Amino acid sequence: MSSFDAYEVRAVKEATSADLSVSGPELAGHALRAGVVDEVWVMISPVTVSAGKPAFPTDLRIELELLRERRFGNGAVHVAYRVLS
Repeated sequence: MSSFDAYEVRAVKEATSADLSVSGPELAGHALRAGVVDEVWVMISPVTVSAGKPAFPTDLRIELELLRERRFGNGAVHVAYRVLS
Protein backbone atom coordinates (compact mmCIF):
# COMPACT_ATOMS: atom_id res chain seq x y z
CA MET A 1 0.00 0.00 0.00
CA SER A 2 1.48 3.34 -0.99
CA SER A 3 -0.93 5.58 0.95
CA PHE A 4 -4.14 5.59 2.98
CA ASP A 5 -6.71 8.20 1.94
CA ALA A 6 -9.09 8.81 4.84
CA TYR A 7 -11.05 11.36 2.79
CA GLU A 8 -11.76 8.74 0.11
CA VAL A 9 -12.86 6.23 2.74
CA ARG A 10 -15.23 8.80 4.27
CA ALA A 11 -16.65 9.60 0.81
CA VAL A 12 -17.32 5.93 0.08
CA LYS A 13 -18.93 5.48 3.52
CA GLU A 14 -21.25 8.43 2.88
CA ALA A 15 -22.12 7.33 -0.67
CA THR A 16 -23.11 3.75 0.14
CA SER A 17 -25.07 1.88 2.76
CA ALA A 18 -22.83 -1.18 2.37
CA ASP A 19 -20.34 -2.11 5.06
CA LEU A 20 -16.67 -1.53 4.31
CA SER A 21 -14.01 -3.73 5.80
CA VAL A 22 -10.26 -3.59 6.21
CA SER A 23 -7.99 -6.33 7.42
CA GLY A 24 -4.45 -6.64 8.57
CA PRO A 25 -2.86 -4.66 11.36
CA GLU A 26 -1.11 -2.06 9.19
CA LEU A 27 -4.13 -1.01 7.10
CA ALA A 28 -6.45 -1.24 10.10
CA GLY A 29 -4.04 0.94 12.07
CA HIS A 30 -4.24 3.67 9.42
CA ALA A 31 -8.04 3.47 9.46
CA LEU A 32 -8.21 3.60 13.27
CA ARG A 33 -5.88 6.60 13.41
CA ALA A 34 -8.00 8.39 10.78
CA GLY A 35 -11.17 7.80 12.83
CA VAL A 36 -13.06 6.00 10.04
CA VAL A 37 -13.64 2.73 11.93
CA ASP A 38 -17.05 2.13 13.53
CA GLU A 39 -16.58 -1.48 14.64
CA VAL A 40 -13.66 -3.82 15.27
CA TRP A 41 -14.02 -7.58 14.86
CA VAL A 42 -11.33 -9.84 16.23
CA MET A 43 -10.94 -13.62 16.00
CA ILE A 44 -8.91 -14.94 18.91
CA SER A 45 -7.30 -18.33 18.43
CA PRO A 46 -6.08 -20.60 21.23
CA VAL A 47 -2.82 -21.14 19.31
CA THR A 48 0.17 -18.82 19.20
CA VAL A 49 2.81 -18.76 16.50
CA SER A 50 5.73 -16.43 17.22
CA ALA A 51 5.14 -12.85 18.32
CA GLY A 52 3.69 -11.54 15.05
CA LYS A 53 2.35 -8.04 14.56
CA PRO A 54 0.15 -6.37 17.18
CA ALA A 55 -3.56 -6.44 16.29
CA PHE A 56 -3.92 -2.77 17.28
CA PRO A 57 -1.56 0.18 16.97
CA THR A 58 0.64 0.41 20.05
CA ASP A 59 0.69 4.22 19.92
CA LEU A 60 -3.07 4.73 19.98
CA ARG A 61 -5.62 4.51 22.80
CA ILE A 62 -8.99 3.27 21.58
CA GLU A 63 -12.10 2.99 23.77
CA LEU A 64 -14.19 -0.03 22.76
CA GLU A 65 -17.63 -1.30 23.76
CA LEU A 66 -18.30 -5.04 23.47
CA LEU A 67 -21.20 -5.69 21.09
CA ARG A 68 -21.16 -9.46 20.83
CA GLU A 69 -19.03 -12.55 21.26
CA ARG A 70 -19.18 -16.06 19.88
CA ARG A 71 -17.26 -19.00 21.26
CA PHE A 72 -16.35 -21.98 19.12
CA GLY A 73 -15.81 -25.59 20.17
CA ASN A 74 -12.12 -25.44 19.29
CA GLY A 75 -11.54 -22.64 21.82
CA ALA A 76 -11.53 -19.78 19.31
CA VAL A 77 -13.56 -16.68 20.16
CA HIS A 78 -14.93 -14.02 17.81
CA VAL A 79 -15.57 -10.64 19.42
CA ALA A 80 -17.09 -7.48 17.96
CA TYR A 81 -16.58 -4.04 19.48
CA ARG A 82 -17.98 -0.58 18.77
CA VAL A 83 -15.29 2.09 18.56
CA LEU A 84 -16.17 4.84 21.07
CA SER A 85 -13.15 7.10 20.69
